[in-house]
Amino acid sequence: MTQQMSRRSFNKTSAAIAATAITRAVNAKDEDAGWIDAHVHVWTKDLDAYPLGENYSREDMQPPNFPPEELFSHCKPVGVSRIVLIQMSYYQFDNSYMTDMMARHKGVFGGVAVIDENDNPRKAMMKMKRLGCRGFRIRPGDVSPDKWLDTPGMHEMWRTGAREGLAMCHLIDAKHLNSVDVMCRKYPDTPVVIDHFARIGVDGQIRKEDVDNLCKIAKHKNASVKLSAYYALGKKAAPYTDLIPMIRRCLDAYGPERCMWASDGPFQVVGGHEYAPSIKLITEHAEFLSDSDRQWILRKTAERVFFN
Repeated sequence: MTQQMSRRSFNKTSAAIAATAITRAVNAKDEDAGWIDAHVHVWTKDLDAYPLGENYSREDMQPPNFPPEELFSHCKPVGVSRIVLIQMSYYQFDNSYMTDMMARHKGVFGGVAVIDENDNPRKAMMKMKRLGCRGFRIRPGDVSPDKWLDTPGMHEMWRTGAREGLAMCHLIDAKHLNSVDVMCRKYPDTPVVIDHFARIGVDGQIRKEDVDNLCKIAKHKNASVKLSAYYALGKKAAPYTDLIPMIRRCLDAYGPERCMWASDGPFQVVGGHEYAPSIKLITEHAEFLSDSDRQWILRKTAERVFFN
């Protein structure tokens, strides 16, 4: 019994030492210093300076206020130094709060804008590019899953994305992945990002067929996926380890060079959730990841897509 317990203690100690070594390696700062959170929304309670879009009211803003300063209080303690801001729906096509924050915190923020695809999208995309945005959020709304991307405005956006290196960032469900596949074949040079695993698991069920369809998009060389929004997927509870098999499937399909971590703040820090467990799923719990894998997932992929 003593020998058995000693062996158990040795194994436990060895595992702890290995985990500590991984954490130290991941937290080590290189010359580019710090990780990148590839998906965060910010907004302000100052509605005089930044009015809300039609059909939105102050009551819709939950939490009521989430400026960069509050974001920094969550992300900086865990080594995140740069963030990709995603235009918040409260402002609709007015990206000014996001771009003003990008200008105020030079070098900290990248940007993903929202534009009206039916109102000279190329001109709008070029304007946003000059302001530092490298991606554009697109979503299907109430349009058929097979038809939502097949509009003149969407085709112009994808053509512009190919010419200018601007990403089409998809907020979609798994049922929309086939339409993304069609457009990727038509515009192979357009950078494509799938947000939040295509929301697979939002109903609590992670279906193999859905994950298979998400991984099929990886055959397109310019497609990437965000490993994000853990608070909303699967069991929806920290430490979110039930999502590791899906993360592993994405890594196998896309490679670490086309996977990027993101929190989806502020939603990752409300409702009893916290910021740190989101990044710890990658830094500590996904033990199959190498240090090189983590460098790509936590910084290099987002840097390549949104900061170059």
